[in-house]
Amino acid sequence: MADSESLETITEHERILQEIESTDTACVGPTLRSVYDDQPNAHKRFMEKLDARIRNHDREIEKMCNFHHQGFVDAITELLKVRADAEKLMGQVSDTNRRLQDAGREVTAQTEEVIRCRIQQRNMATTVEKLQLCIPVLEMYSKLKEQLESKSKGTWVRKCFFNFVGFLLKVLTVQDLVDFSPVYRCLHIYTVLGDRETFENYYRKQRKKQARLVLQPQSNMHETVEGYRKYFNQIVGFFVVEDHILHATQGLVTRAFTDELWNMALSKIIAVLRTHSSYCNDPDLVLELKNLIVIFADTLQGYGFPVNRLFDLLFEVRDQYNETLLKKWALVFRDIFEQDNYSPIPVENEEEYKAVISRFPFHDAEIEKQQFPKKLPMSQSVPQIYSQVKEFIYASLKFSESLHRSSTEIDDMLRKSTNLLLTRTLSSCLQNLIKKPHIGLTELVQIIINTTHLEHACKYLEDFITNITNVSPETVHTTRLYGLSTFKDARHAAEGEIYTKLNQKIDEFIQLADYEWGMAESDGRASGYLMDLINFLRSTFQVFTHLPGKVAQTACMSACKHLATSLMQMLLDTELKQISIIDIIIFASSEPVPGFQGDTLQLAFIDLRQLLDLFMVWDWSTYLADYGQPTSKYLRVNPSTALALLEKMKDTSKKNIIFSQFRKNDRDKQKLIETVVKQLRSLVNGMSQHS
Repeated sequence: MADSESLETITEHERILQEIESTDTACVGPTLRSVYDDQPNAHKRFMEKLDARIRNHDREIEKMCNFHHQGFVDAITELLKVRADAEKLMGQVSDTNRRLQDAGREVTAQTEEVIRCRIQQRNMATTVEKLQLCIPVLEMYSKLKEQLESKSKGTWVRKCFFNFVGFLLKVLTVQDLVDFSPVYRCLHIYTVLGDRETFENYYRKQRKKQARLVLQPQSNMHETVEGYRKYFNQIVGFFVVEDHILHATQGLVTRAFTDELWNMALSKIIAVLRTHSSYCNDPDLVLELKNLIVIFADTLQGYGFPVNRLFDLLFEVRDQYNETLLKKWALVFRDIFEQDNYSPIPVENEEEYKAVISRFPFHDAEIEKQQFPKKLPMSQSVPQIYSQVKEFIYASLKFSESLHRSSTEIDDMLRKSTNLLLTRTLSSCLQNLIKKPHIGLTELVQIIINTTHLEHACKYLEDFITNITNVSPETVHTTRLYGLSTFKDARHAAEGEIYTKLNQKIDEFIQLADYEWGMAESDGRASGYLMDLINFLRSTFQVFTHLPGKVAQTACMSACKHLATSLMQMLLDTELKQISIIDIIIFASSEPVPGFQGDTLQLAFIDLRQLLDLFMVWDWSTYLADYGQPTSKYLRVNPSTALALLEKMKDTSKKNIIFSQFRKNDRDKQKLIETVVKQLRSLVNGMSQHS
């Protein structure tokens, strides 16, 4: 019985220990209480059990500490090593931060100085503009003062005095144009009757209705200047009347009411102008609209109405104006290109020469030394294009007048609009011109020469704008002209078109090839079509010598590569049974364009030349022995190509001989041909398996 109770106690104590180890400390109290509520002296046995459990945990903790001790020591050691580097790095960071702070203070000071200088520059420009507006008044006042000091009160003095006063004051006031007596009487009557507020509300309500009627434009207003002028006049009249009522009566309308009415009207006006101006395609009409908007804004600003939003609208109208100008000049450029003869400009005498250079900045010391008559390298479209770009700048400048903008802003607007003309309008016209079917190689060469001279003239357009606006090109934020890229792109497009048309012309000559199918041997002369092609290329490349850079050499190399490829394809054509080898040799040995170093041009025909040498010499042993070696004499000969040609030579029963200049005893070597064919097939099969 005692052993049973002891076993139960041990089990209970083990459960209590597990519960103490696995539960929160808040629940330990009730658990320990159960120990004391148990049998007498049970708590002593529990304490012994608890001490044993604690010693067991201490041993496990000690083992864990011993296991991790060396790692901890190593980590501390590494940390101590890093501390020195960290202190050194902290010193470097602190030093760098100090130097950055010092440099930043200098930059900040310079930035503040630049801002101050820009503010001064803007204020000076504004002051100059305002003083220019005051010059007529000051001149008149100065003359009047001189006459008064000389004590001459003659007729001229009185006239000058009244002109001066009339310049400062309006000759006709609103009272002279509008009869306000009905309004005054009604206001007086309602005031006497003690019902002034009723009349005020009625008046304001009616004026709001009338304002909506005034702000409603005619549907065809955008068609004529008079439509816009009538629209602006009726709005000005309405608000001039309201301004007079505001100052002439006591509270019939208030400033808050007129401001509310103006803000409502201004939103409507801007929406109307934005819509109707978008319909206009005539730059002259858009310019007239701009002038009317400026006068309208200045007039209402004089009565105290805010008009900043109207001047913001003018920037949108300016964009519309520029768009109409660009469309107009696109037609101008197109007409110039269509009428150009794409030939150098002939000048018979000094007068004609000066007439050309007065329209276009051309200077060439060699040409100036030549005797008359002589020719200028560009065609007649170049001075015409240059003059029209200047005309566009003048037209764009007209919109900037009276906008109360600084010279720098006007300069920036002119440069941006000119950039649009060059990079979008003129560039598009040039690209379209180059792609036209009737533009041949001669015209393309002249276009390249023209764009080169126009590119050189861009700096003179920069100077032209600078002279107009008096803003130095070195001014901060000055926009540069992008004409260089425009003409370079057009020139590259023309060069690419030259290469394309040359290749097309070569294809045309090759398609005209006519062979004598029954010819037994070559007569030693090149085919007529090939001689025509060589003569054509030589005459064409002679024209190319006028081109800048290495365009002629590039065109020649491109044409030779294309010709070599075409001849190789023709040689391998399954339908072609006979061709005279002299055709290929003649062109490969010709030099249509001088200036190539060494045998550079011959490299275009190296595939053909090695193939022909192999068949002419019949050097198959060397070819097969050296195949795949970098020093092989026939490195460029593909086994598949050689095999295809040999296959054509196998059948001697028909007159389908591929190389007509082979002797008959050579054509009888069928066994040798069969042997070579087998070896070539082996090479071809090996290549295909390897790939």
